[in-house]
Amino acid sequence: MPAKEWQHLPDKDLIQLIVTTGNTALFGELYDRYANKVFRKCISMVKHTEDAQDLAHDILVKAFLNLANFAGNSSFSTWIYAITYNRCIDFIRNKHKLLITETENERLPDASDEGDAGNISEKEIFEIEIDLLKRLLHELNEDDRAILLMKYQDDMSVEEIQQVLKLNSSAVKMRLKRARDRLRAMHNKHRLPE
Repeated sequence: MPAKEWQHLPDKDLIQLIVTTGNTALFGELYDRYANKVFRKCISMVKHTEDAQDLAHDILVKAFLNLANFAGNSSFSTWIYAITYNRCIDFIRNKHKLLITETENERLPDASDEGDAGNISEKEIFEIEIDLLKRLLHELNEDDRAILLMKYQDDMSVEEIQQVLKLNSSAVKMRLKRARDRLRAMHNKHRLPE
C-alpha cells in the first residue's frame, strides 16, 4: 500500500494493518500523528524538557510493542493517553520517592455535594487568572494536577477519564471535586485583599 494511502486511514484501520502485516514502516504514520501530543502531555506533567522527551520516546515504543493488545474498545488516542498518564505518574512518583496511598472505600458524594456548589467550583476555575492558574496547578500534587488537566485542558469526559484511571464514575467525580476544592482553597490564599 502506498504511503499516501496510509495517511488517510483511521487509527483503528492503520493499527490493524500494522498488526496483521507486521510492517513497522506503517508505525511511522501513527508515530507522526501522536508523537507531539504525547510529548506535550509529558511536558505538562513533568515540567522538564529532557525528561518529557525521554518519556515520550519510551511511551511510543511501549505503544508500538503493545499494539496487538489494543482491543479497540476506546479510541487509540484514549489508549495512548492512558499509557502516557500512567508512565508520567510513575516517573513523578519514582523521581520524588513519594509514598502515595489511596483508600479503596472513598465516601461517595451525597446529594448536598452535587448541587450548585459543583457548578460554582467549575465556574471559579475558569475565572482564575491564567498565570496564577498555571502556578497553582504546578503546586498541586500530581494526581490532582493530572485529573484537572484531563478535564479542563484536554477536555476529556468523565467516561474517558474513567478509562484512563480505571475508576468508576463516582470515584472520578469525587476526585475532580476534591481537586477543584483544593485548587480553590489555594486560589483563596493567593487572592489579594480587596
